[in-house]
Amino acid sequence: MTQVLHAVVREGETPRALRREGKIPAIVYGPGVNQPCPVVVEQREFLKVFRVAGESEVVRLEGVPAVSDVLIHEVQFDPVTDEPLHIDFYAIAADQEVEVEVPLEFVGEAPAEKLGGVLTKVLHSLEVASLPHRLPHQLTVDVGTLRTFDDKILAKDISLPEGVRLITDPEEVVALVVPQGEEEEASVEEIDMSAIEVEKKGKKEEAEESEEAH
Repeated sequence: MTQVLHAVVREGETPRALRREGKIPAIVYGPGVNQPCPVVVEQREFLKVFRVAGESEVVRLEGVPAVSDVLIHEVQFDPVTDEPLHIDFYAIAADQEVEVEVPLEFVGEAPAEKLGGVLTKVLHSLEVASLPHRLPHQLTVDVGTLRTFDDKILAKDISLPEGVRLITDPEEVVALVVPQGEEEEASVEEIDMSAIEVEKKGKKEEAEESEEAH
């Protein structure tokens, strides 16, 4: 069932003022849109739709002239509060292919884990292309095929719905089981918290300056 999101064309409100009212500034662009159209959506309604549709499912955007179906192309989140700051909606044409990242859902149990191995998920999404109405919400990966430490699940092994083609390198490893003790240990580096705070603040200010320009 297609998710519906209501929007209004943005007038002169500033991004900060909109967020104080529980709204999110956004931009709509893509085929059929002569020029990017600034809009506003309710934060509560958007988050509800986003949880279901993600970035790979068509959303019906109501309230914007000449725009109907869109993809939630990119969401900019506040690095501190994790609240959405800005949204990019990509207006799609029903007869034109689109390329999106579709999340992977891992199911089953890998027999190789019983041999003392650790399941390693290398990829968490695949890039695919299809007509908008054929886009899958997610793709299923059955790890039950990983019976030995030599077995691997590659991108080309993932079953795609009819009309959907793979963009990710077919030979990319999606998942495998690694013998315990041989996993690559992540290096632990000393973290400069003050530098992180400065970087976060800088990114937030850049985002707001970019929005003011729309």
